Formats: sequence, structure tokens, C-alpha cells
Amino acid sequence: MDAAAAATMVGLCAIWALGQISIKVAVEGISPLWQAGLRSLAAAVVVGAWTLSRGTSLAPGRGCGAWSLAIGAVFAIEFVMLYLGMSLTSAARGTVLLYSAPFFVAIGGHRLLADPLTPSRIAGLALAFAGVVVALADHGDGVAAGDWRGDLLCLGAGAAWAATTLIVKGTPLRTEPPERALFVQLAVSAPLLLAASLAAGERGVFAPTPLVWGAFAWQVLAVASFSYLGWFVMIRRHSPAKVSAFTFLTPLFGVAFAALLLREPMTPSLLGAAALIAGGIWLVNRR
Repeated sequence: MDAAAAATMVGLCAIWALGQISIKVAVEGISPLWQAGLRSLAAAVVVGAWTLSRGTSLAPGRGCGAWSLAIGAVFAIEFVMLYLGMSLTSAARGTVLLYSAPFFVAIGGHRLLADPLTPSRIAGLALAFAGVVVALADHGDGVAAGDWRGDLLCLGAGAAWAATTLIVKGTPLRTEPPERALFVQLAVSAPLLLAASLAAGERGVFAPTPLVWGAFAWQVLAVASFSYLGWFVMIRRHSPAKVSAFTFLTPLFGVAFAALLLREPMTPSLLGAAALIAGGIWLVNRR
């Protein structure tokens, strides 16, 4: 990956980290699954309008219909597992397990996409993941506590995230315009997530405030619309394993933003984690 592609991935990771903070803010007024469903619904409107404005049809291309439904369902399952898992385990532990996704991508790419899992890549992924663990080990409630059911759900969410990456790369969806692929994913997941919220008996929007709606707007516009478009473009143009390795930066950015916005200390372990993650990404991407 060249410098421009790497910088794009770093920017996306920063947006996602702020997105996680905005979820914590918005959940004070909007139930988690209901929030996820509304986000997909609103983002589908934004992405759909953007797609039509570019003269691209919203209907899936030839041979892509079934795969579009499949990836939308997997996307919905990912967020159901993530939000339920976060309610059962610690936030830090859940984040570490969610960002196991690059391991599943690397293994799946090796098996399904002829994307070799070399010793250098294995070492890089292990090093980057160790950095995430170090960064979160002494932050907040840490990674030591947590209910095993929540752990399994968050691990499953990471696997589902990896599955969407592999589906896009290894099926006819790879020929779809990124904006149309994203629209279908959002449009399919929205009713599934809202139905899951109703089945769980959530309250929906129960305490709307300007701050809650502002955090929700960030989720819709920055995260679920434009950053996801960028993600689809990146995994189509580059190796899934190399692109996914950068996602290890997201929880690290989350800790850094917490230090800046919430006045939490910047600890030596965080600086050490930065070095581990940078080294891991270099190993995965070196020629």
C-alpha cells in the first residue's frame, strides 16, 4: 500500500474511534439496537441519494442479488452480537475481541482468496494485537473482567465483520460500485436491526437531547455513510489482510480521544502500544 492509501486507512480508523465514543453518548437517549437500526436506515437514505446523484442504479447488478442480501444479513448480525456482547462484558474486553477481525480476514483470505498468510504477516498481526491488549489493559475497566457470554458475542461480531470483508472481495460484489454495495447492506440491515430491537423490548428513543442527536448524526454521516464508502473502496483496491491490519489503530485512537476529551491520562503503556501497533502494520505491509 502506498502512503496515500495508508493515510486514508488511518483517517478511517480515527473516524471509527470517534464513532465508538458517539455510540456511548447516544445510548444515553437511544437504545442500542434501535440506534443501530435507525443509523442504518438514515445512512441508507444518505448513501442512496448520493448513489442516484452519480447516475448509478440502486438495484444490485447481475449475479449480486443473493450476495447483497447475504452481506446485509451478516452486517445486521454483527451489530446485534456487538451491542448485546457489550452489555454483558466490559467495553475494553469487548473492543479487543471485536478487533480480532483482521485475524479472521487473514485466515479467510489465505484459504479463500489466494492471499498468502506469510510468516511476516502472522508476526505483524500478532504484534499489532498485542499492542491493542497493552493499550487497553490498564484503561477503564480493563480487559480482565467480563462475562464469557459477552466475550463470545463480541468475538462473533469480529468474525461477522471479517465475513463481510471476505464476501465483498470473493464474490460478484467485488464488481459492484462501492456506493451501491453499501446502500444494499444498509437497506437490508435496517429492518433486521429494528426488528431485533423490538424483539428485545428496547425503549427506542427515550431521552432525546441535542447532544444525543448530534452523536447520532455523527454515526449516520461520518461513520455509516462516508467512512464505510471509503472502507469498501479500500478493500476492493487492496489486499483485505493488509487493509484490515490498520483496524488495530481504532481502539488505540479511542483511548487517545478519551485522554483528550475526557481528561484521562496518557500512560506509558499507551505509548508502548503505539510502537507495537506501528511495528505490526509495517510487518504486514512490507514488500
